[in-house]
Amino acid sequence: MNRSAPTVDGRDLERSITQLLVPRISDAMTGDEPFYPIHGPFERETMKAQPAQPPEYDIAFVLRADERIMWPIEAKVLETPKAVAAYIKDVRDEFLTCRYAPFSNSGAMIGYLLSGTEDAAFDKIAEKLSCVLEPLVEHPGRPNRRSQHIRAVPTGKSYPVEFGCYHIIFAYRDLKRIPVGMS
Repeated sequence: MNRSAPTVDGRDLERSITQLLVPRISDAMTGDEPFYPIHGPFERETMKAQPAQPPEYDIAFVLRADERIMWPIEAKVLETPKAVAAYIKDVRDEFLTCRYAPFSNSGAMIGYLLSGTEDAAFDKIAEKLSCVLEPLVEHPGRPNRRSQHIRAVPTGKSYPVEFGCYHIIFAYRDLKRIPVGMS
């Protein structure tokens, strides 16, 4: 995404970057894929009783043949490679509980890294998740990894138990958060 120097709102980095990422994904697609990307879709399968709101993904690839099936991506701003608490919380509390990606055996996390190195962020993520992050052989040299997990599937549901989480780090070392009320 850095190639086209997006204009990012420093007051809301995560949403600002993510919103700009979806059209860039669409531009890279052929149009013949069996899925399409969307920003901010809702997961109605795991919605709790009203008045609760359904979980909302940052990005999802929606299967054209059955639009209930989505491959979700969650994004988090990482101020430093050690600042991964919110990132880890989404993996554990959303993906591994089947609240996110109930019909899918995988999903992804994106870290928008503001300082430090991608490798240091991956090391901290692996440490906090107590797992191995394997480099993707399909994309050598790119800042991405994959981890394998066993999910806690709710009683009575036949969601996939084994879950692969893709981890992607995008470095935005020139970006800074701007406190709300300042510009």
